[in-house]
Amino acid sequence: AALALDNGLARTPPMGWLHWERFLCGTDCAADPRRCVSERLFMEMADVMAAEGWRDAGYEFVCIDDCWMAPTRDEHGRLQADPKRFPGGIRKLADYVHSKGLKLGIYSDVGNKTCAGFPGSYNHYDLDAQTFASWGVDLLKFDGCNSGTLELLAEGYRRMSLALNKTGRSIVYSCEWPFYLRPMQQPNYTEIKQYCNHWRNFFDVYDSWSSIKSILDWTALHQDSIVKIAGPGGWNDPDMASIFVFLSQLVIGNFGLSWDQAVTQMAMWAIMAAPLFMSNDLRHISPEARGLLQNKEVITINQDPLGKQGYQITKDKNFELWERPLSGQAYAVAVLNQQEIGGPQNFTFSLTFLGNGLACNPACSIRQVLPASRDWGVYSWVSSLSVEVNPTGTVLLKV
Repeated sequence: AALALDNGLARTPPMGWLHWERFLCGTDCAADPRRCVSERLFMEMADVMAAEGWRDAGYEFVCIDDCWMAPTRDEHGRLQADPKRFPGGIRKLADYVHSKGLKLGIYSDVGNKTCAGFPGSYNHYDLDAQTFASWGVDLLKFDGCNSGTLELLAEGYRRMSLALNKTGRSIVYSCEWPFYLRPMQQPNYTEIKQYCNHWRNFFDVYDSWSSIKSILDWTALHQDSIVKIAGPGGWNDPDMASIFVFLSQLVIGNFGLSWDQAVTQMAMWAIMAAPLFMSNDLRHISPEARGLLQNKEVITINQDPLGKQGYQITKDKNFELWERPLSGQAYAVAVLNQQEIGGPQNFTFSLTFLGNGLACNPACSIRQVLPASRDWGVYSWVSSLSVEVNPTGTVLLKV
């Protein structure tokens, strides 16, 4: 038997849609049938993802978060979906999602109860992995609530990883392991990457600028320990700290971000090589938000096969300069303006800052990707670049 995760998956950061931030734990379908956590919600999202370009842009997972379960296991000890909200069961839902050319993600917890109080996987790791595989599940988000001790937490994450291996089905494994460790001890990211395809470092992401900003601040503060471990097969998930939670949820298309802040989230998630999991209502989204989330140039940066995570290289008052090495000796560069008042401001820096002086040596072409796409031309190694950035906005460049 394999001693660690052995699924060959997540060679680039996974992309998809997740219900949590937008739909939370809505279980009253009688009162609000279009917003409750039910098979109807996920089927409708799958329909939209297939019909309106999301699948073709790379968003392939339709993910169920907490609150999908019945309050108790069945007579054989197996997890079961709530029969009123999922009358066809998860197998039928998986078949439907697969028929749209998409994949299904599901949620469980390493402890004896999920964060919302539904049955957890403690002492049922092998059975639950087999159940998920029999249903045709393609991704498991494994939370860390109610796990007891740190030893039980670690043991549970390892055991579920091995249990998924043993099913023989390819299932992406999304862990919350380091997030629950951090209050007590520094996570061992080398070990975590041996067992997980991506892992959450920080709190849940919220539909607000303060949430996005806290994730970026946390990532910059801890980049020395987290950037080096990311790469094909294993990724830092900003969701909730990196992106606030399960899969770096993108809250673009909701209510709490200005346009410039939405651009910042999309640009910085690409720089951080973060999993791109949207949490919004794709049935009701503006053309502008759709265009940003489906921007091919940004997604190409996020999905770059070199698989290196970006990092902050300098901070000057309210401005931050980030870079990410890309394949083909290119770099993605983000200029972020964290100031929250006033108007656009200019940030000027020498191109010798980039790539330890190699990115533009002896010359380079520069293309702006966000907020709008345009070519800036060719610059020499000793040139300086002046970039105008709106408050809480970001200019994303490819060098």
